Amino acid sequence: MEKRARKPDSARVSLNTIAEKAGVSVSTVSRIVNGHLNRANPRTVERVRALLDEFDYRPDKIARALRRGESRVIAMLVPNLDNPAMGAIASSTEAALRAAGYVMLMCDTHDEPELQDYYLAAMREQSVEGYIIVSAVASPMLAAFLERGEPVVLVGRRAPAGMRRTAFVGIDNFAAGKLATEYLLGHGAVPAAVHTSLASSAIADRVKGYQAAMAAAGHKGVAVRIVGSTHLQHLEAGYLAAQALVAKGGWPKAVFCVSDLMAYGVYRLANEHGVAVPGNCVIAGVDDSKLNDWIASWLPSVHIPYAEYGAAIFEQLKNVWSGAPAGDKLLRHRLIDRLASRRAKAGAA
Repeated sequence: MEKRARKPDSARVSLNTIAEKAGVSVSTVSRIVNGHLNRANPRTVERVRALLDEFDYRPDKIARALRRGESRVIAMLVPNLDNPAMGAIASSTEAALRAAGYVMLMCDTHDEPELQDYYLAAMREQSVEGYIIVSAVASPMLAAFLERGEPVVLVGRRAPAGMRRTAFVGIDNFAAGKLATEYLLGHGAVPAAVHTSLASSAIADRVKGYQAAMAAAGHKGVAVRIVGSTHLQHLEAGYLAAQALVAKGGWPKAVFCVSDLMAYGVYRLANEHGVAVPGNCVIAGVDDSKLNDWIASWLPSVHIPYAEYGAAIFEQLKNVWSGAPAGDKLLRHRLIDRLASRRAKAGAA
Protein backbone atom coordinates (compact mmCIF):
# COMPACT_ATOMS: atom_id res chain seq x y z
CA MET A 1 0.00 0.00 0.00
CA GLU A 2 1.34 3.38 -1.02
CA LYS A 3 1.95 5.70 1.91
CA ARG A 4 0.66 9.23 1.73
CA ALA A 5 3.31 11.91 1.90
CA ARG A 6 3.50 13.47 5.35
CA LYS A 7 2.64 17.14 5.38
CA PRO A 8 5.23 19.55 6.76
CA ASP A 9 4.97 20.34 10.45
CA SER A 10 2.42 23.18 10.55
CA ALA A 11 3.80 24.29 13.92
CA ARG A 12 6.94 25.50 12.07
CA VAL A 13 5.05 27.30 9.29
CA SER A 14 4.49 31.04 9.44
CA LEU A 15 2.97 33.59 7.11
CA ASN A 16 6.52 34.53 6.14
CA THR A 17 7.13 30.99 4.91
CA ILE A 18 3.96 30.98 2.81
CA ALA A 19 4.68 34.46 1.43
CA GLU A 20 8.23 33.54 0.47
CA LYS A 21 7.17 30.39 -1.39
CA ALA A 22 4.29 32.20 -3.11
CA GLY A 23 6.47 35.16 -4.09
CA VAL A 24 4.13 37.70 -2.52
CA SER A 25 4.13 39.96 0.52
CA VAL A 26 3.19 38.82 4.02
CA SER A 27 0.32 41.35 4.02
CA THR A 28 -1.10 39.72 0.88
CA VAL A 29 -1.03 36.28 2.48
CA SER A 30 -2.60 37.70 5.65
CA ARG A 31 -5.48 39.23 3.69
CA ILE A 32 -6.14 35.93 1.91
CA VAL A 33 -6.03 33.98 5.19
CA ASN A 34 -8.59 36.36 6.66
CA GLY A 35 -10.87 36.20 3.62
CA HIS A 36 -10.19 39.69 2.23
CA LEU A 37 -9.87 38.83 -1.48
CA ASN A 38 -11.01 42.00 -3.23
CA ARG A 39 -7.46 43.30 -3.68
CA ALA A 40 -5.80 40.00 -4.64
CA ASN A 41 -5.23 38.53 -8.09
CA PRO A 42 -7.26 35.30 -8.51
CA ARG A 43 -4.13 33.41 -9.56
CA THR A 44 -2.33 34.69 -6.46
CA VAL A 45 -5.24 33.58 -4.29
CA GLU A 46 -5.16 30.12 -5.86
CA ARG A 47 -1.38 29.81 -5.40
CA VAL A 48 -1.46 30.96 -1.76
CA ARG A 49 -4.39 28.68 -0.88
CA ALA A 50 -2.58 25.72 -2.42
CA LEU A 51 0.45 26.44 -0.23
CA LEU A 52 -1.75 26.88 2.85
CA ASP A 53 -3.23 23.47 2.17
CA GLU A 54 0.15 21.89 1.45
CA PHE A 55 1.60 23.12 4.72
CA ASP A 56 -1.67 22.52 6.63
CA TYR A 57 -1.41 26.09 7.88
CA ARG A 58 -3.76 27.13 10.69
CA PRO A 59 -3.96 30.80 11.73
CA ASP A 60 -3.05 31.72 15.28
CA LYS A 61 -6.55 32.36 16.59
CA ILE A 62 -5.31 33.66 19.95
CA ALA A 63 -3.03 36.27 18.39
CA ARG A 64 -5.78 37.33 15.98
CA ALA A 65 -8.27 37.61 18.82
CA LEU A 66 -5.90 39.75 20.85
CA ARG A 67 -5.53 42.13 17.91
CA ARG A 68 -9.32 42.47 17.89
CA GLY A 69 -9.39 42.90 21.67
CA GLU A 70 -11.17 39.56 22.10
CA SER A 71 -8.94 37.08 23.89
CA ARG A 72 -11.76 34.59 24.68
CA VAL A 73 -10.02 34.18 28.05
CA ILE A 74 -11.78 34.69 31.38
CA ALA A 75 -10.00 34.97 34.73
CA MET A 76 -11.49 33.31 37.80
CA LEU A 77 -10.18 34.11 41.27
CA VAL A 78 -11.18 31.62 43.95
CA PRO A 79 -10.09 31.33 47.60
CA ASN A 80 -9.12 28.06 49.24
CA LEU A 81 -9.60 25.48 46.52
CA ASP A 82 -9.43 22.74 49.16
CA ASN A 83 -12.99 23.78 50.04
CA PRO A 84 -15.36 21.50 48.05
CA ALA A 85 -17.78 24.40 47.52
CA MET A 86 -15.09 26.43 45.75
CA GLY A 87 -14.17 23.48 43.55
CA ALA A 88 -17.83 22.93 42.66
CA ILE A 89 -18.26 26.57 41.59
CA ALA A 90 -15.05 26.48 39.55
CA SER A 91 -15.98 23.24 37.80
CA SER A 92 -19.46 24.48 36.89
CA THR A 93 -18.10 27.78 35.60
CA GLU A 94 -15.33 26.20 33.52
CA ALA A 95 -17.86 23.93 31.83
CA ALA A 96 -20.19 26.84 30.99
CA LEU A 97 -17.37 28.99 29.62
CA ARG A 98 -15.89 26.13 27.60
CA ALA A 99 -19.28 25.41 26.03
CA ALA A 100 -19.45 29.06 24.95
CA GLY A 101 -15.97 28.95 23.41
CA TYR A 102 -14.01 30.57 26.23
CA VAL A 103 -10.94 29.48 28.18
CA MET A 104 -10.81 29.96 31.96
CA LEU A 105 -7.67 30.83 33.90
CA MET A 106 -7.99 30.13 37.63
CA CYS A 107 -6.04 31.53 40.58
CA ASP A 108 -6.30 30.68 44.29
CA THR A 109 -6.31 33.88 46.36
CA HIS A 110 -6.29 32.03 49.71
CA ASP A 111 -8.67 34.75 50.97
CA GLU A 112 -5.74 37.21 51.12
CA PRO A 113 -6.13 40.79 49.81
CA GLU A 114 -2.51 40.96 48.60
CA LEU A 115 -2.83 37.78 46.56
CA GLN A 116 -6.15 38.92 45.15
CA ASP A 117 -4.55 42.15 43.93
CA TYR A 118 -1.52 40.29 42.59
CA TYR A 119 -3.71 38.04 40.45
CA LEU A 120 -5.97 40.88 39.31
CA ALA A 121 -2.90 42.72 38.03
CA ALA A 122 -1.45 39.58 36.43
CA MET A 123 -4.71 38.70 34.69
CA ARG A 124 -5.12 42.24 33.38
CA GLU A 125 -1.75 41.89 31.65
CA GLN A 126 -3.08 38.77 29.93
CA SER A 127 -5.82 40.85 28.25
CA VAL A 128 -8.61 38.71 29.70
CA GLU A 129 -12.15 39.66 28.72
CA GLY A 130 -13.72 39.33 32.15
CA TYR A 131 -13.08 38.65 35.82
CA ILE A 132 -15.03 36.25 38.03
CA ILE A 133 -14.16 36.73 41.70
CA VAL A 134 -15.48 34.17 44.16
CA SER A 135 -15.70 35.33 47.78
CA ALA A 136 -13.92 38.62 47.13
CA VAL A 137 -12.15 40.43 49.95
CA ALA A 138 -11.61 44.17 50.28
CA SER A 139 -8.43 45.22 48.49
CA PRO A 140 -7.15 48.38 46.74
CA MET A 141 -7.07 46.90 43.25
CA LEU A 142 -10.55 45.41 43.55
CA ALA A 143 -11.85 48.85 44.52
CA ALA A 144 -10.07 50.37 41.50
CA PHE A 145 -11.43 47.68 39.16
CA LEU A 146 -15.00 48.27 40.30
CA GLU A 147 -14.65 52.04 40.15
CA ARG A 148 -13.40 51.85 36.55
CA GLY A 149 -16.27 49.57 35.63
CA GLU A 150 -14.07 46.62 34.65
CA PRO A 151 -16.09 43.53 33.58
CA VAL A 152 -16.30 41.90 37.02
CA VAL A 153 -18.82 39.38 38.34
CA LEU A 154 -18.75 38.69 42.07
CA VAL A 155 -19.81 35.26 43.34
CA GLY A 156 -20.85 34.26 46.86
CA ARG A 157 -19.92 37.55 48.52
CA ARG A 158 -21.13 40.96 47.45
CA ALA A 159 -18.84 43.94 46.89
CA PRO A 160 -17.13 44.94 50.16
CA ALA A 161 -18.56 47.94 51.99
CA GLY A 162 -17.85 51.25 50.31
CA MET A 163 -17.11 49.76 46.89
CA ARG A 164 -19.08 50.24 43.70
CA ARG A 165 -21.73 47.62 43.05
CA THR A 166 -21.26 45.09 40.24
CA ALA A 167 -23.01 41.97 38.95
CA PHE A 168 -23.49 39.27 41.60
CA VAL A 169 -24.33 35.55 41.65
CA GLY A 170 -25.24 33.70 44.84
CA ILE A 171 -28.13 32.78 47.12
CA ASP A 172 -30.18 34.64 49.70
CA ASN A 173 -27.82 33.91 52.60
CA PHE A 174 -30.08 35.56 55.17
CA ALA A 175 -32.91 33.22 54.18
CA ALA A 176 -30.54 30.24 54.20
CA GLY A 177 -29.39 30.92 57.76
CA LYS A 178 -32.97 31.46 58.88
CA LEU A 179 -34.13 28.22 57.22
CA ALA A 180 -31.45 26.09 58.89
CA THR A 181 -32.15 27.65 62.29
CA GLU A 182 -35.90 27.13 61.97
CA TYR A 183 -35.22 23.49 61.14
CA LEU A 184 -33.20 23.05 64.34
CA LEU A 185 -35.84 24.87 66.39
CA GLY A 186 -38.40 22.49 64.92
CA HIS A 187 -36.52 19.65 66.58
CA GLY A 188 -37.29 21.18 69.97
CA ALA A 189 -33.73 22.36 70.52
CA VAL A 190 -32.40 25.87 71.14
CA PRO A 191 -29.45 26.05 68.72
CA ALA A 192 -26.17 27.82 69.22
CA ALA A 193 -24.33 29.19 66.18
CA VAL A 194 -20.71 29.12 65.05
CA HIS A 195 -19.25 31.23 62.25
CA THR A 196 -16.08 32.49 60.63
CA SER A 197 -15.22 36.12 59.89
CA LEU A 198 -18.26 38.40 59.63
CA ALA A 199 -16.29 40.51 57.15
CA SER A 200 -17.77 38.13 54.58
CA SER A 201 -21.22 39.36 53.55
CA ALA A 202 -22.35 35.74 53.01
CA ILE A 203 -21.36 34.68 56.53
CA ALA A 204 -22.74 37.86 58.11
CA ASP A 205 -26.09 37.37 56.36
CA ARG A 206 -26.34 33.73 57.46
CA VAL A 207 -25.71 34.77 61.07
CA LYS A 208 -28.36 37.51 60.76
CA GLY A 209 -30.76 34.86 59.50
CA TYR A 210 -30.00 32.76 62.58
CA GLN A 211 -30.64 35.74 64.84
CA ALA A 212 -33.92 36.57 63.10
CA ALA A 213 -35.20 32.99 63.48
CA MET A 214 -34.19 32.93 67.14
CA ALA A 215 -35.91 36.25 67.82
CA ALA A 216 -39.08 35.11 66.08
CA ALA A 217 -39.10 32.01 68.30
CA GLY A 218 -38.78 34.18 71.42
CA HIS A 219 -35.14 33.38 72.19
CA LYS A 220 -33.10 36.40 73.21
CA GLY A 221 -30.25 37.35 75.51
CA VAL A 222 -28.32 34.46 77.07
CA ALA A 223 -30.32 31.92 75.07
CA VAL A 224 -28.61 33.12 71.89
CA ARG A 225 -25.12 31.65 71.89
CA ILE A 226 -22.95 32.76 68.97
CA VAL A 227 -19.23 32.01 68.74
CA GLY A 228 -16.91 33.05 65.93
CA SER A 229 -13.46 31.97 64.81
CA THR A 230 -10.88 34.01 62.92
CA HIS A 231 -9.31 30.91 61.33
CA LEU A 232 -9.49 31.08 57.53
CA GLN A 233 -9.97 27.34 57.01
CA HIS A 234 -13.54 26.37 57.86
CA LEU A 235 -12.66 22.88 59.14
CA GLU A 236 -10.33 24.26 61.79
CA ALA A 237 -12.64 27.23 62.38
CA GLY A 238 -15.52 24.90 63.22
CA TYR A 239 -13.39 22.88 65.60
CA LEU A 240 -12.00 25.95 67.38
CA ALA A 241 -15.37 27.69 67.59
CA ALA A 242 -16.93 24.56 69.06
CA GLN A 243 -14.20 24.45 71.71
CA ALA A 244 -14.96 28.05 72.67
CA LEU A 245 -18.69 27.34 72.66
CA VAL A 246 -18.38 24.35 74.99
CA ALA A 247 -15.97 26.20 77.29
CA LYS A 248 -18.53 28.98 77.76
CA GLY A 249 -21.59 26.90 78.52
CA GLY A 250 -21.26 23.21 77.71
CA TRP A 251 -22.69 21.33 74.75
CA PRO A 252 -25.91 22.75 73.31
CA LYS A 253 -28.68 20.51 71.99
CA ALA A 254 -28.18 21.91 68.50
CA VAL A 255 -25.59 23.91 66.54
CA PHE A 256 -26.09 25.97 63.40
CA CYS A 257 -22.89 26.14 61.31
CA VAL A 258 -22.49 28.67 58.51
CA SER A 259 -20.87 26.01 56.29
CA ASP A 260 -20.65 22.25 56.04
CA LEU A 261 -16.90 22.33 56.63
CA MET A 262 -17.47 24.12 59.92
CA ALA A 263 -20.03 21.43 60.76
CA TYR A 264 -17.38 18.75 60.18
CA GLY A 265 -15.12 20.54 62.69
CA VAL A 266 -17.91 20.70 65.29
CA TYR A 267 -18.68 17.02 64.69
CA ARG A 268 -15.07 16.04 65.32
CA LEU A 269 -15.06 17.79 68.71
CA ALA A 270 -18.38 16.14 69.57
CA ASN A 271 -16.83 12.73 68.88
CA GLU A 272 -13.85 13.58 71.06
CA HIS A 273 -16.21 14.55 73.90
CA GLY A 274 -18.39 11.47 73.49
CA VAL A 275 -21.38 13.56 72.40
CA ALA A 276 -23.59 11.53 70.05
CA VAL A 277 -24.65 13.29 66.84
CA PRO A 278 -27.56 13.47 66.22
CA GLY A 279 -28.55 11.69 69.45
CA ASN A 280 -27.35 14.32 71.94
CA CYS A 281 -26.74 17.21 69.57
CA VAL A 282 -28.18 18.05 66.14
CA ILE A 283 -25.85 19.92 63.78
CA ALA A 284 -27.01 21.75 60.64
CA GLY A 285 -24.90 23.39 57.94
CA VAL A 286 -25.01 25.32 54.69
CA ASP A 287 -23.66 24.12 51.31
CA ASP A 288 -24.92 20.54 51.05
CA SER A 289 -21.52 19.29 49.95
CA LYS A 290 -21.48 16.16 47.79
CA LEU A 291 -19.33 14.63 50.52
CA ASN A 292 -22.32 14.61 52.87
CA ASP A 293 -23.97 11.65 51.16
CA TRP A 294 -20.78 9.67 51.72
CA ILE A 295 -19.51 10.71 55.14
CA ALA A 296 -22.11 12.92 56.85
CA SER A 297 -25.54 11.29 56.90
CA TRP A 298 -25.93 13.04 60.29
CA LEU A 299 -25.83 16.51 58.67
CA PRO A 300 -28.98 18.29 57.46
CA SER A 301 -27.82 21.13 55.25
CA VAL A 302 -29.08 23.98 53.09
CA HIS A 303 -28.47 22.94 49.50
CA ILE A 304 -26.75 25.54 47.32
CA PRO A 305 -27.13 24.66 43.60
CA TYR A 306 -23.47 24.99 42.64
CA ALA A 307 -24.06 23.04 39.41
CA GLU A 308 -26.19 25.98 38.22
CA TYR A 309 -23.62 28.65 39.06
CA GLY A 310 -21.66 28.40 35.81
CA ALA A 311 -24.58 29.26 33.53
CA ALA A 312 -25.68 32.09 35.86
CA ILE A 313 -22.17 33.53 36.04
CA PHE A 314 -21.77 33.50 32.24
CA GLU A 315 -25.16 35.16 31.87
CA GLN A 316 -24.05 37.91 34.25
CA LEU A 317 -20.80 38.32 32.32
CA LYS A 318 -22.78 38.89 29.14
CA ASN A 319 -24.89 41.46 30.97
CA VAL A 320 -21.75 43.28 32.10
CA TRP A 321 -20.32 43.26 28.56
CA SER A 322 -23.57 44.68 27.20
CA GLY A 323 -23.48 47.57 29.67
CA ALA A 324 -26.60 46.45 31.53
CA PRO A 325 -27.07 47.88 35.05
CA ALA A 326 -25.42 45.84 37.81
CA GLY A 327 -27.85 43.27 39.14
CA ASP A 328 -28.14 40.18 41.32
CA LYS A 329 -28.75 36.63 40.19
CA LEU A 330 -30.02 34.73 43.22
CA LEU A 331 -30.34 30.97 42.84
CA ARG A 332 -32.88 28.92 44.79
CA HIS A 333 -31.81 27.00 47.88
CA ARG A 334 -33.55 24.30 49.90
CA LEU A 335 -32.91 22.27 53.03
CA ILE A 336 -31.82 18.65 52.67
CA ASP A 337 -33.06 16.75 55.73
CA ARG A 338 -30.72 13.77 56.00
CA LEU A 339 -32.04 12.94 59.46
CA ALA A 340 -35.48 12.26 57.98
CA SER A 341 -33.82 10.00 55.43
CA ARG A 342 -32.01 8.15 58.21
CA ARG A 343 -35.27 7.66 60.10
CA ALA A 344 -37.02 6.42 56.96
CA LYS A 345 -34.28 3.88 56.29
CA ALA A 346 -34.31 2.73 59.91
CA GLY A 347 -38.10 2.31 59.77
CA ALA A 348 -37.89 0.33 56.54
CA ALA A 349 -35.27 -1.95 58.10
